[in-house]
Amino acid sequence: MRIIANEFAKMRHLRLGLLTLVLLSGVVGLTAFRGLASGMANDLSDPAGFAWKILLAGLGFSAGLISPLIIAAIASRQVEAEHSGNGWLLSETSGVTPGRLCRAKFAALGVLVTTSTLAQSLILVAIGFGVGIASPVPVEQWLGYTTAIIVVNLAVLGVHLLLSAVIENQLVCMGIAVIGLFIAVFASALPEWLVMLTPWGYYSLVVPADYVGTDLVYLDIPYLSVLALGLAGAGLFTLITARFDRREA
Repeated sequence: MRIIANEFAKMRHLRLGLLTLVLLSGVVGLTAFRGLASGMANDLSDPAGFAWKILLAGLGFSAGLISPLIIAAIASRQVEAEHSGNGWLLSETSGVTPGRLCRAKFAALGVLVTTSTLAQSLILVAIGFGVGIASPVPVEQWLGYTTAIIVVNLAVLGVHLLLSAVIENQLVCMGIAVIGLFIAVFASALPEWLVMLTPWGYYSLVVPADYVGTDLVYLDIPYLSVLALGLAGAGLFTLITARFDRREA
C-alpha cells in the first residue's frame, strides 16, 4: 500500500488527473454528440428504447476510438518518470523491485481507469434521463457492457505498462497505441479469431448495440471471451513482471 500510495503521489506531479478527465469527457462528449446527431431527440418516447440503443451504440464506438490512445498516454507518463529519473534503480535500492513497481503502477492506474469507465456509463445514463428518454433503462445491457469494457481497458493498460517499462523511447509505445487504435476501430471487418488475438480487438467485440441491416439492435457480448482475456492478461502480466523482479534495474 505504501508503494501504491507513492504512485498516486507521482500522478499529481504528472497531472494524470487531467488525462483521466480527457478520457472521461472525450468518451461521454463524443457519445452524446453522436446520439444527438443520430436523431435520438426524435425518439425519446419510443417504448422499445431506441434512444438507449443509440447511446449504447455510440458509447461502444467512442470507447474504441478514444480509450486506446488515452490509456496508452496514461501508462506512458507514469512509467516515463522512472526512465528519465533513473527511478528503477532508486526504487530497487529501497527494496522495491522493477516488477513489484510495475504491479503497483497497474493497481494505482487501474483505479483511475476503472473509475473513469464507470463514470462514463453513469453520466450517459444521467444524460439519457436529462434529455427525457421515457423508456426504462436497459440495465442488463448497461451493466454487461460496462463490466466488459472495464476488463478490456485494464488489459490494454497492462499491455502498455509492460511496453513502456521495456521500451525507453515512449514515442515507440505511442506509435504502438496508434496501431492499436486502428485495430479497435476497424476490427469489425476482420475475422473474430483474429480480432481476439489482441486486447484492442475486444473494443469491437464488446460493442453493445449496432445496426443489423436497417434495425438498431442490442448485440450479445461474448462474456466468456472477455473473461478469458482478463484471466490471460492477469496471468501474463504477473508472469512478465515476476521476470522483471529478477533483472537488474
